[in-house]
Amino acid sequence: MRTRNLPHLVIIPARALTPLAASAVLASLIFGGPGAAQEYSTEQQDTEVVLAPDAFSPYAGRHFPQRPLWGDSHLHTMVSVDAGTMTRLSQEDAFRFARGEEVTTTHGLRAKLSRPLDWLVISDHAEMYGLMPQLLAGDAEVLSTDQGKAWYQALTSGNAQQAFDTAMEIVASLSDDEPPIDNPKAIRHAWEDYTALADRYNEPGIFSAIIGYEYTTEGANNLHRNVLFRDGPVRANQTRPFSQYDSKNPEDLWTYLAEYEARTGGEVLAIPHNGNLSNGRMFSMTAYDGSPLTEEIAQARARFEPLYEATQIKGDGEAHPFLSPDDEFADFDTWDAANLNGTEVKEPEMLAGEYAREALKRGLAIEKDLGVNPFKFGMVGSTDSHTGMATAQEDNFFGKHSGVEPEPHRWEHVVIEAPDPDLTIYGWKQAAGGLAAVWAQENTRAAIFDAMMRKETYATTGSRMLVRFFGGYAFTEEDAASRTPGDEGYAKGVPMGGNLSPAPEGKAPSFLVVALKDFLSGNLDRIQIVKGWIDAEGETQEKVYDVVWSDDRALDENGKLPDVGNTVDVANATWTNTIGASELIGVWEDPDFDPSQSAFYYARVIEIPTPRWTAYEAVRFGIEMPEEVPMITTERAYTSPIWYTPEG
Repeated sequence: MRTRNLPHLVIIPARALTPLAASAVLASLIFGGPGAAQEYSTEQQDTEVVLAPDAFSPYAGRHFPQRPLWGDSHLHTMVSVDAGTMTRLSQEDAFRFARGEEVTTTHGLRAKLSRPLDWLVISDHAEMYGLMPQLLAGDAEVLSTDQGKAWYQALTSGNAQQAFDTAMEIVASLSDDEPPIDNPKAIRHAWEDYTALADRYNEPGIFSAIIGYEYTTEGANNLHRNVLFRDGPVRANQTRPFSQYDSKNPEDLWTYLAEYEARTGGEVLAIPHNGNLSNGRMFSMTAYDGSPLTEEIAQARARFEPLYEATQIKGDGEAHPFLSPDDEFADFDTWDAANLNGTEVKEPEMLAGEYAREALKRGLAIEKDLGVNPFKFGMVGSTDSHTGMATAQEDNFFGKHSGVEPEPHRWEHVVIEAPDPDLTIYGWKQAAGGLAAVWAQENTRAAIFDAMMRKETYATTGSRMLVRFFGGYAFTEEDAASRTPGDEGYAKGVPMGGNLSPAPEGKAPSFLVVALKDFLSGNLDRIQIVKGWIDAEGETQEKVYDVVWSDDRALDENGKLPDVGNTVDVANATWTNTIGASELIGVWEDPDFDPSQSAFYYARVIEIPTPRWTAYEAVRFGIEMPEEVPMITTERAYTSPIWYTPEG
């Protein structure tokens, strides 16, 4: 019996239910409470269909997400010490902007999103949390310290050069082992002001203001994490932001988060930043101190870090051409010269510890040895903007920080000044990305958090394309004709972030994948499925399969799909959607499946070429940029993987 023909069905697990379990299922169906969701189940289940005689509408009784909720899990305001030396946008400005209101930037420009976001995490730095607004306001608690008083006097002296030098001194202090101002009371007040503000802007069903902060450690090597809370101020105020001054070891962060959960009954997760500037440290095969990785450490990372920030302003972190030489789309917004501040040149052997695809492969290898996969993460994108504005759209990009807002020379402004001029990063290298899409059942903090824990998420480089990805053993070509693919996907398999059940005899996994274009962006070029696995010799492997594509193209003798073409008019920063497709949907079965080999699969969706933010800038300001400045981009999405583990 096919659920597509029976829209009035309710699907429940086929396993026998105890009276208590049956009551719980009934309560969740009637009240839609969060209790069941908190189990974060990603396992495939056998299902049976149960008639719901009171249903007629094909949408009634659905207990799975209907649309992705768009957000940014990584945004800074003037409350962050570094951002606060340049931007004057407050946390309230950031919430207003994300909800679709127009704001005035630090330099007096009017700014607004093309469409509001559904949720936002203001992740201001934990280190000396709230210092800059307190300094500028002459906060009595901060001025009671000698350092605070000296900085305040310099910042308010009226001497522009002295104020600038002091601001740079404050930023440089983030590399110190001890905080130059150790004032827990001031941090507590700033934190509680933020959580109260987030609660004021949190509107269930409309907009979720998720409480969070950034743990900034190993600054030059970018081992930073964004910490997100499931709950509101009542629980979040029972802790304070854990900073590098507490410990530079991320393993200590996980311990701190575990203690918070045990003490408060709350829930929390951490999202590692883009690892492409960590010089191999983000996905190390050892513990933080270089000792062998233990099962306990692997379990802690797997528990508290279910997601990874695969793309953002400081470059893309999905794949690298050195690691994936057969992947023609691997070299995208690549930052690979050095670590974050350019003090350590990157060596090729470091790259394997920096990119998502290689990390997913490493996770399979570690699981084979330890029985635990510490890198079993889903994908999100976010901005890491320090402007107070979550702007990831190419034609609306305000950059990394407010030191230089859109103006004729922004493209050549120095973003990262390295000791070696060849390692210096200029403005044009910045990527206008990214965004996080979450398949949550409702727009609430709890539902979004639960979806993140299930890894039912995907990353985009700024486009808001809709992507669904399901894996199972029963998908057929007929399912690709469905106009409600979610019905088929959840009934026959698991969504992105899920785990396949053991393979039935003679069966290979099949995948239903769907993409719908962003109406403000380019048409779709293709959908690919990226597979990683461990071969019979214990070595990790990967392969990229083109599974659905637009236009009248065919794979060549090498299995490669010809280029979709290019309609971009760089001189006018425009393009035509005369190539590509508005929608792609298909079913793909793994032709190389071996049931004895662990594997993961994720979908990558590629748009046709469109103008990059640099092209829009050139037109707006009437400037000509050097040849090395890219003017065209191909927006893309990366889904969370679906994993397969052999039985036993």
